[in-house]
Amino acid sequence: MRQGDGEFVVWDIGLGAAANAVAVLRAASDLTRPLRLVSFDNTAEPLAFSLDNAATLGYLAGYENQLRTLLSSKQINFQNGKSPVTWDFHLGDFPAWLERRSPTRPVSAVGSENGAPHAILFDAFSPAKNPAMWTLPLFVNLFRALHPQRPCNLTTYSRSTMFRVTLLLAGFFVGRGVATGVKEETTVAANTPELIDAPLDQRWLERARRSGSAEPLQEAAYSQSSLSALTWAKLQAHSQFVS
Repeated sequence: MRQGDGEFVVWDIGLGAAANAVAVLRAASDLTRPLRLVSFDNTAEPLAFSLDNAATLGYLAGYENQLRTLLSSKQINFQNGKSPVTWDFHLGDFPAWLERRSPTRPVSAVGSENGAPHAILFDAFSPAKNPAMWTLPLFVNLFRALHPQRPCNLTTYSRSTMFRVTLLLAGFFVGRGVATGVKEETTVAANTPELIDAPLDQRWLERARRSGSAEPLQEAAYSQSSLSALTWAKLQAHSQFVS
């Protein structure tokens, strides 16, 4: 965000109680570059709960009024320190929203109101609880929503083999992310390898081949299986693993 100009776009997929979005706002408050936050969730209940308990939770301090406006109006413009912010909240079915706006690459924007993202925070419930948010078709559409000349980084808490295979098959470069909470490792993905500090390597690829839970979900029904022959061939051909 420091290295460029113009609006910096963050897709916050899984707004929940707004912890990720508020973390971005705090980190960006000393920058003059305009920030556009685009949050998605199929419920506003966690956000309403966090506002009802803001004093106890603590982490919303300083952003309560903005969040109340976002909750009621689904859009707000405000000054966040030095950074002007536009924040949109899309309440509804994210896979369906993305499918409706899934273009054929290359693209410069998805929808008239949302530019292609520079960063994606992916924080959906787990595949077992919410499989519709973890399918290969969804991540294919998500990758298509990126501008090929706009580097974009995706971060998420999951480190599952199935999910990492899904990202790779969708077109992303994938690597190991930093620890968070009780997790020793997370996952990062990007549309350019330069944004991946610790890329998955051949050793990981061999472990994925032996895993009993590696084949991506093709539809919104959770299941576990080993890699198919076709998926294995596609992984081997991915430029991340071709020397």
